[in-house]
Amino acid sequence: MDRLKERLGLIKNVVVILSGKGGVGKSSVSAVLATTLVKSGYRVGILDLDITGPNIPRIIGVPEKKILQSEKGWIPVYVDKEKKLGVISIGYLISKKDAVIWRGPRKHGIINQFLVDVNWGELDYLIIDTPPGTSDEHISLVELLHKAIPTSTLNANISKLRIIAEEETLEEKTKLGAIIVTTPQEVALIDIKKEINFCKKVNLEIIGLIENMSGFLCPNCDEIHQIFSSGGGINLAKNLFINLLCKIPLDPRLVEICDKDGVKILLDENNEKNKLGKPILKAFDQVIEFVEEWSKDRESNTDSDGDDDEDDEDEDDELQKLNDEEENKKKKQMLKRAKKRKKMESFDF
Repeated sequence: MDRLKERLGLIKNVVVILSGKGGVGKSSVSAVLATTLVKSGYRVGILDLDITGPNIPRIIGVPEKKILQSEKGWIPVYVDKEKKLGVISIGYLISKKDAVIWRGPRKHGIINQFLVDVNWGELDYLIIDTPPGTSDEHISLVELLHKAIPTSTLNANISKLRIIAEEETLEEKTKLGAIIVTTPQEVALIDIKKEINFCKKVNLEIIGLIENMSGFLCPNCDEIHQIFSSGGGINLAKNLFINLLCKIPLDPRLVEICDKDGVKILLDENNEKNKLGKPILKAFDQVIEFVEEWSKDRESNTDSDGDDDEDDEDEDDELQKLNDEEENKKKKQMLKRAKKRKKMESFDF
């Protein structure tokens, strides 16, 4: 556990990317988000936890690399020469032909190994790409992260909870949150509601919702054509009081980049193949703005000190007070971001 706290103590923000179902472009969003953060001047790592279908190496554009070991642990596969973007994936440890047929305990073991043994060094953001739905991988991940990253949001199902002592928490507060990726279709939105409930049950803060494949972006005129259902993400975000981070249209140029060269070329502005449409770039800039604002609000991970001499009744009162304070804090944050969410409704991609 000390090793886990030591590793995560060097990471300022951990962002878990979730989706209710497969095929919504979650891994592509993870990869482009990571490269956009790097272009904004941050040091970033991508941890691919889709154990049975590790696509990040291919999407990012470094599929044939191997993970090396050193005295300090596993060395991530770096995408750029400056080593500002590192990648870890089970895809680097097994053959392309091998099927991963693992039960829960073995999955838990490799996830723990990724978190404990990988020497990321100091990172501004660790982007964790997870498999769709809620499975062993998600439960193991959240369980391990919560052991090392203190949060002040208390689970309402726990009647008695001692405040974690200061010496047992990370010296440098690490923020932990989730971004949920969906598409406008009703079937995807139904599954997203389950994902949101999962986040609430495991005490995982939701940064916001991304509506991917929101219309078709014509590569010739850069205009968006609504060929699918529309408006689902906005309505869901408003009804559940969740930030809608952006709407990302389906851009054939991004599809081609992911299939061929990988999104690493987005780091090179002089690359002639780096020709994403302005609506795509604008959408991810909007996500970065939300993520930066979330990162600056360190208060949501601030622990309070408890009195060991308090009796159980006083302790329950204190915990209830903390719960109320947390709810009030969230309401203030909602009001603060209401203008941005309203602006999103008329976003012109």
